[in-house]
Amino acid sequence: MRTSLKFGTAAIAIALLAHTPLAEAKGKRQQQEPGTTAENADKKKALDADYKKALQSVPDVTAKQDPWKTMR
Repeated sequence: MRTSLKFGTAAIAIALLAHTPLAEAKGKRQQQEPGTTAENADKKKALDADYKKALQSVPDVTAKQDPWKTMR
């Protein structure tokens, strides 16, 4: 009885360990991007340009800000 219980537990553990990588592999295949088309490339270029433009509007922090400066 104990031998079959140990064997069953081991079989379940092996099955669960083998199932996890298979599930991850299925998810990766579904998340792949479709082939690059001219329309997608244009959208990507526009997004990149907007991103760079937004980064330029962010001010550079030169001085370290201390909110507790007046409290000390």
